[in-house]
Amino acid sequence: MLAHYYTVKGYGEHEIIIQKSRFISYVNRIETEEEAQAFIQAIKKKHWDATHNCSAYIIGEHNHIQKANDDGEPSGTAGVPMLEVLKKRQVKNTVVVVTRYFGGIKLGAGGLIRAYGKSTSEGLNHTGVVECTLMRVMHAKIDYTWVGKIENELRSSIYRVKDTHYLENVEFEIFVEEGQKLAFVDWMTELTNGQSTIKEGEQLYLEEDVKK
Repeated sequence: MLAHYYTVKGYGEHEIIIQKSRFISYVNRIETEEEAQAFIQAIKKKHWDATHNCSAYIIGEHNHIQKANDDGEPSGTAGVPMLEVLKKRQVKNTVVVVTRYFGGIKLGAGGLIRAYGKSTSEGLNHTGVVECTLMRVMHAKIDYTWVGKIENELRSSIYRVKDTHYLENVEFEIFVEEGQKLAFVDWMTELTNGQSTIKEGEQLYLEEDVKK
């Protein structure tokens, strides 16, 4: 599993007008090529009357699946610049479809490359990109007498709380980087004077928004 990677938040759409042509970008997070193709076909069905429905997607830990489709635009002027934006932004497991309704003004090869690249980039910005960091979920059980102190300390710490369970004792589920596990155990043990029970949980990706 990768230590961290970037991807899109989920589904998004965004429209821009360039020289009277409508460019509508559709973005989604996917895990397989089948999901990517299904998404592309769904957009094509929705916009069956569009001039073009161009697409690009990139899948896999090491980007081993990369596809681009010009859907009738001059070769290399739509799908490839869309894919290049995905690669430049370093997003994985992402599919983009840009639907174009021709407005009567030809853009030329350079204009098309810029238009499809811009539509993809703005589509990503509108949808939102997240950084996924591989974390270990640590489970820390404490007595209720320590809750206030621990909550305050966690708020100002490097650790992120995944969940809190208020049962017979209070159990915090906390995201901790793999290399910080021992430091976390020492930190929690010191805060509670050794009166905490700490266990390792599963590995999960913590998703955080990436600024544009």
